[in-house]
Amino acid sequence: MAETPAVVLDDVTVRVPRRTEPILRNVDLQVAPGEQVLVLGASGSGKSSVLRVISGVVPHAVTADLTGEVQVAGRPVARVPVVELSRHVGVLPQDPSAAVCLPDVEQELALPLENRAVPPDEIEPAVVEALDTVGAAHLRERTTSRLSGGESQRIALAAALIGRPEVLLLDEPTSMLDPAGVAEVRRAVSQAVDRHRPSVILVEHRLDDLAGARGVTGLPPRAVVMDGATVVADGPTEQVLREHAAALHDAGSWLPLEAELYALTGAPGGLAAPENVAFLEGLTTQDGARPPDRSPSPGPPVLAARGVAVARPAGRRVAPVLEGVDLELHAGEVVALLGPNGVGKTSLLLTLAGLLRPAHGVVEGGRPGMVFQNAEHQFVAHTVREEIAHGLPAPAQERVLQALAAHRLEHLADQNPFRLSGGEQRRVSLAAMLAHARPCLLADEPTLGLDRRDSLATIDALRAAADQGGAVLLATHDLRTALTVADRAVVLARGGVVADGPVERVLADQGVLAEAGLVLPPVVAWLLSRAPHAARRVLARLDAAAPRKVVAR
Repeated sequence: MAETPAVVLDDVTVRVPRRTEPILRNVDLQVAPGEQVLVLGASGSGKSSVLRVISGVVPHAVTADLTGEVQVAGRPVARVPVVELSRHVGVLPQDPSAAVCLPDVEQELALPLENRAVPPDEIEPAVVEALDTVGAAHLRERTTSRLSGGESQRIALAAALIGRPEVLLLDEPTSMLDPAGVAEVRRAVSQAVDRHRPSVILVEHRLDDLAGARGVTGLPPRAVVMDGATVVADGPTEQVLREHAAALHDAGSWLPLEAELYALTGAPGGLAAPENVAFLEGLTTQDGARPPDRSPSPGPPVLAARGVAVARPAGRRVAPVLEGVDLELHAGEVVALLGPNGVGKTSLLLTLAGLLRPAHGVVEGGRPGMVFQNAEHQFVAHTVREEIAHGLPAPAQERVLQALAAHRLEHLADQNPFRLSGGEQRRVSLAAMLAHARPCLLADEPTLGLDRRDSLATIDALRAAADQGGAVLLATHDLRTALTVADRAVVLARGGVVADGPVERVLADQGVLAEAGLVLPPVVAWLLSRAPHAARRVLARLDAAAPRKVVAR
């Protein structure tokens, strides 16, 4: 007798107010107990909407018209209270901080168990096990408000796992994590499946990082492709990536390197295939009006930290994070701020922005603009148009229209920014800050949760801001993006700056990588070992190929 599916979506269509097209259209999906499914597709294709329907957020918490049938653990989602669904579904949302409701990590993890009347003597061992599973035992006594984005993501994953749910929904589980955190996510999901057999449905853009050293075989064994708010492919992951690599590439999705190269050359095998190596080597010498390896000499400093110590409140005391930071940001340059989770990247940005006071030292220069890691933290208006226009002089309508067009927001101009998807919110936050054209821009994980198309639009916008005479400092875990767009890299570790120099030189320094726990993506490692002088040019040419195939076979 066949097992009852853990998740069933039968001809599901979802419409929300003020959108002419449905956010899901005639979706059919079944997931067996213990099955792991990767959901692929460009931003806006419906990936996160599928997770929201399964979790009951739609229709219980979001005003929406849902037709068709959704069942989880044999229960009809539309007719079962959320409190009942929560006993069967664990969720790691795209914004993990939105799921945190208690002041301390231990209390946060104990809450779902207390709600289920788990005996008190069983709660502490369960909390310890959950934290160990996600590599966060050191965070047990921390306050949740003082966690970094990556630390919050680990705690949110622990909270999703602790109740041993029958269905585990992971929306961008590695988006804020350093390489160690990504490895812990892989291990945690694998352990959960081995021990408790939950069905796992995972949405992710950082596929190379998630797959790890195993490449495509390190991804969940089944893949579903979303496009136009419906399912267009469903099958074994290797087969789906092979058969749909070109379509996903053309749609602007991130792909594992093996699939990306297959989309461009038609040759399987990734960097082990001579055809792919020849293709990349050809890009190192190809003529064309592409960006130089690095920008010309930058202009004068527009923002500087002199002997700055960064600290953040921890209860009634102040905990030091960084000491002796000396940093200059120059007109015309993009600087990548790198380092592990919790090292102080966001705290440094907030200090440079004047939102945290330095414990020691001074910050010199005009007030910069800042794009927050959580985009909705900077929203103040009721529509996207008003959000971009906020604070601009009245005659700036043309600038607003240009920002809407540049960031693919014209169709969302009258939408409430708080009700957009995570990727759409990030585009709004960047558009709003760039519209002010400040001399210096600080961006905290600006490509977080974005597909390739929107990531490229974002880094193009940041590069343009620098080329027009501004200075840009972006914190990121995406080393491919850092090498593509940045002129310099500043690496934080051990409570301070451990490297500051040209991005190619810094990322090629094995000592610095080891000290900061940085792991190069496969294509970056290959380029820096084989053609460091042309690395930026090659990545730019790969990005230029993203909308279409460039090699006919």
